[in-house]
Amino acid sequence: MSRIDETRDFIPARIAVLTVSDTRQADDDRSGDTLVQRLTDAGHTLAARAILRDERDGIAQQLRDWCDGGEIDVILTTGGTGLTGRDVTVEAHRDVYEKEIDAFGTVFTHVSMAKIGTSAVQSRACGGVRNGTYLFALPGSTGACKDAWDEILKWQLDYRHRPCNFIEILPRLDEHIRRK
Repeated sequence: MSRIDETRDFIPARIAVLTVSDTRQADDDRSGDTLVQRLTDAGHTLAARAILRDERDGIAQQLRDWCDGGEIDVILTTGGTGLTGRDVTVEAHRDVYEKEIDAFGTVFTHVSMAKIGTSAVQSRACGGVRNGTYLFALPGSTGACKDAWDEILKWQLDYRHRPCNFIEILPRLDEHIRRK
C-alpha cells in the first residue's frame, strides 16, 4: 500500500531518460516522452535525455558518464529489455551496477501480470545503483513505461512516501565511497 505523508516536503530528484533503440528518433520517442511527462508532472527535474542504438558498450558508457558526473540522481532507460539478440540494455546496466535492486524486476513483473498476463515473463526490467545514482531499465513499450512509473517509481521517488522510499536513502548510497 502506498501512503503519502503530507507533513513531509517533496524533494525533487534529477532524472535522466535514455531511450535505447535502433529505430527511434527524438520526434517519435513516445516512451521517452511518456517518462519525461510523468517525471516532470510529479515535480522532478529532467536532468538529461538521450537516444542511443542497441550497443552494449555505448549504453554502459552513457550510464557511467551520467552516474559519475554527480548531476543525476536517477536514470531511467527504456528499450532493450526483451529477449531478442539486439536487446542488450540489461547487460549494459549490469556492467555498471555496484548493487542490483533485485525486487524491482519482481515488482515490475507483478504489476505487468495484472496488465498483460503471462506476457510479462518476456521482460527483463531491472534496477540497480552506481556511485549514488539509481538506474532502472524499463521495456520500450509506452504501456510498460506508464506501468513502471505509475505503480512503482512515482511512489519510490517521492520522499513523502511511507513507510520508506528511495529518496530518503539517496544521500547514503555512496557512503562506502566517502568513508575510504
